[in-house]
Amino acid sequence: MPGRRSGGSSDPDGGPVDPTYNLFMTSPALDPLRLNVAHFAADAQDAAGDWAVAELPRLADSECPPDAGAPLKGAVGADAPKLPGRAARDTARRVRWHAVGSLRKLGGEDQVWLHLQADADVVLQCQRCLLPLAESVHVDRHFRFVADEDAAAALDDEIEDEVLVLARSLNLRDLVEDEMLLALPLVPRHEVCPEAVAMQFGDVEAVEEKANPFASLAILRKDKSGDGGPDIA
Repeated sequence: MPGRRSGGSSDPDGGPVDPTYNLFMTSPALDPLRLNVAHFAADAQDAAGDWAVAELPRLADSECPPDAGAPLKGAVGADAPKLPGRAARDTARRVRWHAVGSLRKLGGEDQVWLHLQADADVVLQCQRCLLPLAESVHVDRHFRFVADEDAAAALDDEIEDEVLVLARSLNLRDLVEDEMLLALPLVPRHEVCPEAVAMQFGDVEAVEEKANPFASLAILRKDKSGDGGPDIA
């Protein structure tokens, strides 16, 4: 699939796992920003937690500006002060996540899998009335990890689940953020806007231009007709 990710390695080398690399990592030291996926799956571990929306900067940037719908006041242009993002002002909103690792026998060999679930309440901008729109975003994905890019490319069109390259460490927060962005609506709009909007010529084109930039990847993923694969116990 176009735009396949490498597995979010945060290791300085950033390469695939060396068979001689010591995969042991004790559970108390489990770090979601440097997750040892191979060991996590081998021990059938699970982990859960949450991050403030502001800690996921790309997701925070996709939210509705704090002054959306308000008349312009004060300085404008390049010298205008930039308002803090909505997520930076509201740190109570969290992205909740749960990850489960497992090994599955395929072709006589153990394969590393990760089941990731996440949800958050975000505030998007309605592309019809430009006012804030509360949206609940949910993620439920299964990932299969393989040795290298060639193996990932070979499997990509054959299975419905996401295929990632197994690296020494996985930044789980980056993966959660990627999936949350892909789960955002293509064009966020209220079913019924809180204020009447008089549509004018060019409004449709403007809405299309502001569509979720990750929508094309999400559509390609849906074309694989997958439901995320079987549940991981």
